[in-house]
Amino acid sequence: MPNIDVNASSELAIPRQSLTSAVADKLREQIIRGEISEGAQLRQDVIATQYHVSRIPVREALRQLDAEGLITIIPNRGAIVPELSPDDVEELFSIRALLEPEVLKLSIPRLTQADFTKAEAVLKKYVAELRREEHMAGWGRLNWQFHSILYSGANRPRFASIIRNVNHSGERYTRMQLYLTRGMKRANAEHHQILELCRKREVSAACKLLRQHIQFAGQSLKEVLEKNRTVTRALSTELDGE
Repeated sequence: MPNIDVNASSELAIPRQSLTSAVADKLREQIIRGEISEGAQLRQDVIATQYHVSRIPVREALRQLDAEGLITIIPNRGAIVPELSPDDVEELFSIRALLEPEVLKLSIPRLTQADFTKAEAVLKKYVAELRREEHMAGWGRLNWQFHSILYSGANRPRFASIIRNVNHSGERYTRMQLYLTRGMKRANAEHHQILELCRKREVSAACKLLRQHIQFAGQSLKEVLEKNRTVTRALSTELDGE
């Protein structure tokens, strides 16, 4: 029976995973930037040819993006970039604005200096990443990490689960809000203010600012999406009339 080189087998597994991540990162970035339009069908053969890879990492990358909510895999149609509804955005951010300040209110009295130090470290990294558009895939994740640390003292696991799911579902919206509205400066300022109010145990002020922070993000993104839709419809009507 031939000997199996375990190290060689392990080395073969790494490139595939790296390739899948690379394809997923590139597609994710194109979707967030709007380079791949809403309603577009993502064909595995076209993507594989474009990136000079086989269909295997493309298929795995599409499954990853489907799990993230960035695309939808429909039987007999394949992968589709779903349309971003302004009403969906409004609903998602409304849920956040209702739940998150309540959890923060319970959490602030129990937060420790270690929690604040950890939140500040994540925020510092987040601010640095916001300056690099090529790293936008991580913006939503870092935003959630920062907020989740501030909510960690609440000890409300069911609340936490709901909020986490809403944030994960809306991670695409969070990245788009920052990118499309160029809202990085305001987001950074408000994050620092919220953290400072939590340090001072100013519960009411921190919760009020958090609610305003979430509501503004949702409203600004909704307005941009509605404006883009209006422009797109106008152009389509103009082209049809030619």
